[in-house]
Formats: sequence, C-alpha cells, structure tokens
Amino acid sequence: MLLGSALLIALLIKTFLFQAFFIPSESMYPTLKKDDRVLVNKLSYRLHDVNRGDVVVFKAPEGESSNGIEDLVKRVVALPGETVEGRDGRIYVDGRLLEEPYLPDNVVSTDFAAQTVPEGHYWMMGDNRQNSKDSTFFGPIPESDIVGRVFVKIWPAGDITFL
Repeated sequence: MLLGSALLIALLIKTFLFQAFFIPSESMYPTLKKDDRVLVNKLSYRLHDVNRGDVVVFKAPEGESSNGIEDLVKRVVALPGETVEGRDGRIYVDGRLLEEPYLPDNVVSTDFAAQTVPEGHYWMMGDNRQNSKDSTFFGPIPESDIVGRVFVKIWPAGDITFL
C-alpha cells in the first residue's frame, strides 16, 4: 500500500509539476553543458506567460527529433507578434538590438531574414548559436508544444544552479 501510494505521488508530480531532463548536446552552452540534468516546472506557464529569456523544454518539431531525443531545450528569444531577425551576427526584435546578458561577448548569431512570430508561437534559440538547431532551422514553436520552464540545473551535483 505504501509503495503504491509513493508511486502514484511520483507519477502525479512528474505528470503535472516537475520533470527531470537530460541535456544531450552543446546547443545551450555555456548556460547548460552536454550531460547536465535539469528540472522543468511544468506548471509554470499555466500560472503566467512565457517570457523572453526563459529557458524552456518543448517537443521537437516533426522530423527534428533524432537519436531518440523527443524534447529540445532552448531559450525564448521572440514572443508572439514580434518580428525577429539575425543581422550582422546579432539578434534584433522589432528592429531593436536584443540585449542578451546570458551570452558570452564572443557569441555570433546566424544571420536570417526578418520573420514575424505568429500568435501562439515563440522563437527559440540555443545559447551556442553556431551549434544549435533551433527556430532559425525549423521556425517558431507553438505554445502548445512547450513542456515547461527549466528552473534549476541539478547535475552535476557540485554545480547546482538556478536559472
């Protein structure tokens, strides 16, 4: 009975509140490194809007999952209705340079034509801009595909960090 209750509680927590995810690539370096483990708050976006700068987990777009990886981790760069553009190695939102204090100074973004993010969608990019398959490849992500917000790195144990 006790074991059954514990399993039920664990299942409810994983389904509705928090879930651990493994970082399979360097696409979010230096914020997250390959093999890091993070916790995702699945309830967060039921309580408030998705914000620019949030690190989120979302379902990989059709045809973009590989090696059994069904979910991707990226940063929200542009919100519904905004126009996003990669120009001269920098990101512009609605014509204004996007300040990205979470990126090292030497990061260069891929140039891409201005695109307006549809309502109900978000533009996602990895922090490791030269090594990230993100919205510059597959376009904006529907809000319904967002699993939740990454809020803490839990592994390696000596490097626990809130995001």
